[in-house]
Amino acid sequence: MNWDETEDTTIYKVVMNHEEQYSIWPADREIPNGWGDVGKSGLKAECLEYIEEVWTDMRPLSLRKQMEEAARNPVPSDPVLPSTPEPSTASTGDDLVQRLSEGDHPVEVDLRPEKSAQALKDCIDRGYVHIKFTGTKGGTELGVRLDPNAIDLSQADFDQQTGSALLVGELTLNYVHVRCLANVDLKTLTGQGRLEPVEA
Repeated sequence: MNWDETEDTTIYKVVMNHEEQYSIWPADREIPNGWGDVGKSGLKAECLEYIEEVWTDMRPLSLRKQMEEAARNPVPSDPVLPSTPEPSTASTGDDLVQRLSEGDHPVEVDLRPEKSAQALKDCIDRGYVHIKFTGTKGGTELGVRLDPNAIDLSQADFDQQTGSALLVGELTLNYVHVRCLANVDLKTLTGQGRLEPVEA
């Protein structure tokens, strides 16, 4: 038997603070500062039952107001920027191809061991030449399989190392199929070149 419940004949008041939080207080005692009488009094069980019915939202008033305000005026999140794909070999290749496809760029023929017009002629005869784009970071060297129907050697004098040769061929640069065009001066073995993406 719960003697507290049976013996307690005290009359209580239901009180509420500024945060609309409820409690009970003996009716014959002065209500503490910060609390107010809500107009309900009775035995402890009655008062607690009343509180259970009316106090349906346990959040303090200030918190409820804050949450309601936030719901009415949501804080804008950081602006969503277009997603940038993570760098990969393929995307880097695309970027390089795009850069080298815009206008002409300085190039040189990379010949080993001897750098001469005759060595370039030998490469052309074999159908394969190395072209280095010297303006890129570290110099991008491309192995180009020459297209015998597209190259133009009409301005070239390999014996005298004068004139120029238009070298044209195709290759794959980081998964991108491209055509390389390089106009090379036979005396310096340098010149201008560019890439052109080849439609699949």
